[in-house]
Amino acid sequence: KAFFNKKKYLEQNLNTPIKLMLELLQKELFNSTYFDIPVLKSPIDFWIYMEIIYQIQPDLIIEIGNFHGGSTLALAHILNNIGKGRVVGVDISHDVVAQKVRAHPGITLITGDACSVFPQVKSLVKEHETVLIIEDSAHTYQNTFNVLTTYSPLVSKGSYFIVEDSNCHHGIEIGPVPGPYEAIERFISENKDFLIDRTKERFIITSNPKGYLRRIS
Repeated sequence: KAFFNKKKYLEQNLNTPIKLMLELLQKELFNSTYFDIPVLKSPIDFWIYMEIIYQIQPDLIIEIGNFHGGSTLALAHILNNIGKGRVVGVDISHDVVAQKVRAHPGITLITGDACSVFPQVKSLVKEHETVLIIEDSAHTYQNTFNVLTTYSPLVSKGSYFIVEDSNCHHGIEIGPVPGPYEAIERFISENKDFLIDRTKERFIITSNPKGYLRRIS
């Protein structure tokens, strides 16, 4: 009831603080699905993902952190629609991944700690392929930084390394401190091959502030 009262408040007050809107969006993410499979991603950010995918036409999307696989399947369907590409899903466990996801011929699941299974993931990348990476695993500072450092060489020039949930304590008061936001800042300060593309935050409300990293060299 309290939640719906807040929604009514939003309808009647156009000067509602963005902070309240972020809190409401975060709660609703836990109800989001794709083909009836849980997703747990912002639909606002996922629209940006669709634009990026069409723009760069990736041959391979590496999604680190899959949960039930709703977003993994959505990414595979987008690639189906542009007529090319496949998805590699990496997670510490795939026990709850839906059968629809496992059955898709364009999806390969690799189970294990992302940095530990990196050699296996790298072996699936073919020469001259365009690679896009989405990081959505454990949102601790060290894990995020380790994944960025380990996987960044796979990202193609002009493509993106997207780091999710950098809004932890940078928009909503949840998650580890420090977290992805701070890991991104350190990575960018030490790696001049990437820049933060804030044009991908043009809808203002995002779960990934400073999280759209474009490879420039």
